[in-house]
Amino acid sequence: MKKNYVEDIERALYDIRDEDKSIYKSDAGLTEEIIRDISARKKDPQWMLDFRLKSLEVYKKIELPTWGADISALNMNEIVTYVKPNAKQVDDWSQVPDEIKKTFDRLGIPDAEKKSLAGVGAQYDSEVVYHSIQKRLTEQGVVYTDMETALVEHEDIVREYFMTLVPPKDHKFAALHGAVWSGGSFVYVPAGIDVKIPLQSYFRLNAAGAGQFEHTLIIVEPGAKLHFIEGCSAPKYNVTNLHAGCVELFVKENARLRYSTIENWSRNMMNLNTKRALVEKNGLIEWVSGSFGSHVSMLYPCSVLHGEGARAEFTGVTFAGRGQNLDTGAIVIHAAPKTSANINTRTISKSGGAATYRSAVKVTKNAPFAKCSVNCESLMLDDKSRSDTLPVMDIEGDEADIGHEAKIGRISEEAVFYLMARGISEEEARAMIVRGFVEPIAKELPLEYAVEMNNLINLELEGQL
Repeated sequence: MKKNYVEDIERALYDIRDEDKSIYKSDAGLTEEIIRDISARKKDPQWMLDFRLKSLEVYKKIELPTWGADISALNMNEIVTYVKPNAKQVDDWSQVPDEIKKTFDRLGIPDAEKKSLAGVGAQYDSEVVYHSIQKRLTEQGVVYTDMETALVEHEDIVREYFMTLVPPKDHKFAALHGAVWSGGSFVYVPAGIDVKIPLQSYFRLNAAGAGQFEHTLIIVEPGAKLHFIEGCSAPKYNVTNLHAGCVELFVKENARLRYSTIENWSRNMMNLNTKRALVEKNGLIEWVSGSFGSHVSMLYPCSVLHGEGARAEFTGVTFAGRGQNLDTGAIVIHAAPKTSANINTRTISKSGGAATYRSAVKVTKNAPFAKCSVNCESLMLDDKSRSDTLPVMDIEGDEADIGHEAKIGRISEEAVFYLMARGISEEEARAMIVRGFVEPIAKELPLEYAVEMNNLINLELEGQL
């Protein structure tokens, strides 16, 4: 009997490992001595050291979450929280060390910068090794730099916003991040400035048994516009790696921010990232999210609609293959009148993979006439896989318009037959159906990332006996 299947994501390009040439690694585990060492090496101001130490104390008091994906295998005593590569930050690609440059060359970062980006940051393990921004943007007052530089050159702004939207007490891994954060991106767009070409940061974790804890802080002032792209990848090892980054986005009155992400971690990665946006009056946050690699993911970008007429759009796709448990979704908090949000997701599971869509929509008493539409569709490609939809609606007022729609199914044999009757092979028919399933997501990505997503999904159906 002929069986059909969808191949797993092809990771050969991303799983190429570099020889570990780091010049320093912290001891594995999490202690006050390690935190002080990281802070000293980064030349933190005193308030940041104090913040790290307080976060450590909070971390010790908070238990692991008992819901969501199983992360009991994570042992922080075995995780190295700081890895310094043998490279200084430069703004000339030719000056990046050859072994690091080859990795980013394979991932297409320089080509993307030349073709369609106004600025690029590249982080390798715990440090940013390359950063550039077009001169015309700096002349307009746009700031795009790494977080360590921002802490020196824009300390007042960093201190005002840093981990105010995602405080350490929020959950255990927010506290962990506050203690050991390193690297990341800082973006400031002045009022009224339209950054027409995207900025991008790419995060590559190379060291085995390490964690990456980059912090992204973006402030888009009133009337300004920005598209920021984030990419992540890591090679596969036989030990657990951890990603616990943090993203804080501040979208001011009448401002607009699109935040696009492709998270393509290796199958030994636990991806426990936290992302949150605060949107003021008539502002707009647009999330475009692709979750692929990693052994376990728990990722729920959150939009806090704080001003009247604030809006949020979330578009996401998740692909869970063999050995993966990807628990993803979105959170929207309506905290002002006439706010609105749309959540649109697609999940695919195969070969025993588990994909869970988890959402939370909260409408406070201060948010009359709030509107929110949630649509999640799941496609299981075999009888070994699992797909769950877990929506939560917390509506405190009577004047809200909230809708939720969920669909879980398999590839329609009738649709396959219809296409085959028109001369299309069974394998291609199935591939066409699955590509069509994710097309609403792919079209929201920049061209280069849409191509990468299609390569990652690798929806090539083959016949086997």
